[in-house]
Amino acid sequence: MAHESTYKPNTGIERWLDERLPLPRAMHDQFVDFPTPRNLNYLWTFGGILTFCLVVQIMTGIVLAMHYVPHESMAFDSVEHIMRNVNWGWLLRYTHAVGASMFFIAVYIHMLRGLYYGSYKAPREVLWILGVIILLVMIATAFMGYSLPWGQMSFWAVTVITNLFSSLDAIIPGLGTTLVEWIWGGFSVGGPTLNRLFSLHYLLPFVLVGLVLLHIWALHVPGNNNPTGIDIKTKDDAVPFHPYYTVKDGFALSVFLLLFAAFVFYAPNYLGHADNYIRANPLQTPPHIVPEWYFLPFYAILRAIPDKLMGVVALFASIGVLALIPWLDTSRVRSTRYRPLYKPFFYLFVFTCLALGYLGAQAAEGWYLFFARIFTAYYFIHLLIVMPVVGLIETPKQTPGSITDDVLGKAGGGGPTPEAAPAAPEKR
Repeated sequence: MAHESTYKPNTGIERWLDERLPLPRAMHDQFVDFPTPRNLNYLWTFGGILTFCLVVQIMTGIVLAMHYVPHESMAFDSVEHIMRNVNWGWLLRYTHAVGASMFFIAVYIHMLRGLYYGSYKAPREVLWILGVIILLVMIATAFMGYSLPWGQMSFWAVTVITNLFSSLDAIIPGLGTTLVEWIWGGFSVGGPTLNRLFSLHYLLPFVLVGLVLLHIWALHVPGNNNPTGIDIKTKDDAVPFHPYYTVKDGFALSVFLLLFAAFVFYAPNYLGHADNYIRANPLQTPPHIVPEWYFLPFYAILRAIPDKLMGVVALFASIGVLALIPWLDTSRVRSTRYRPLYKPFFYLFVFTCLALGYLGAQAAEGWYLFFARIFTAYYFIHLLIVMPVVGLIETPKQTPGSITDDVLGKAGGGGPTPEAAPAAPEKR
């Protein structure tokens, strides 16, 4: 969203730099004076919280890497060395481990907010697709990080997940097996595997930084969406990002840090698995192999499909289909606030994701498996059928005339008046 710059260099050095590298002007225009819808609620603060989480993960990860030894016979002991002998090592390790969970909590809330308020609809399709790519890279990074303690659950999680690529043998004989052996660096999970996972785990967060910068850039071109789904029409609809949203985001971050600190100091292992404090043993398989909690919905989808190859396809499709949502949603309005028919389906989708998370932690048998298949089916039905069909047949509620009208309660949320609903989301 283009807006006239209000940056005024006050000193000679500032004027000299502004003529050659206008970085202060760009920061001022994009993060201080940027016009932001005046009706954003606290769900919009998770963008800033996610940036904070990424910085924390990188800072703690760099220091931990200084003491970690990516060797199959020393990795487990090096983690114990960090916990017992490195100054504040226990705090660094717990902050990094808990930080991964906090990162995923924030990103799932951030995505559900985008789904509810239609933040993926035109002209923000690229913004949404970049978000899906960020999620995919986050999952890969977190999986590789989970392998590094080289405990029982780490070792066997790597064994199970990397073995999924062997399903490609069903397409081209020998392809999957060759790929798995290439990933392992041998004929089984071992030292070369750990070394590769550690290298990629260190690299990918910096790839995330690049993607996040693109994500922010893609956000600042059309500007923020808002709870009404209506674009900014007048100056009264917007306020400068600073001080209004810097203060609001700062307060939300402070509350989030209380939750973060509660886990770090009082329950650092609550979100992990006890078996990871047992040294990796290739000759002893744990009775129940489960990934970290933030992978459980996808893990449930993988296990719900009886065929190995189709299970892998469903696993990747469950993430890939999210990138198609801007075109799958045919609604004439953005925000679910004004979609009475779709709203129950949205809450059913949220319940489906939570149910898949619970079922992913259970044994793949009996009723657990049965319900996992039911919820897996609805996950894809919602995205591929419900969103397109409901968007075509429902009559949205009347939307406010402007963001200001919504804030002042002058209009909005009235009875079904299809004439008031735009034929398509407004574009700049």
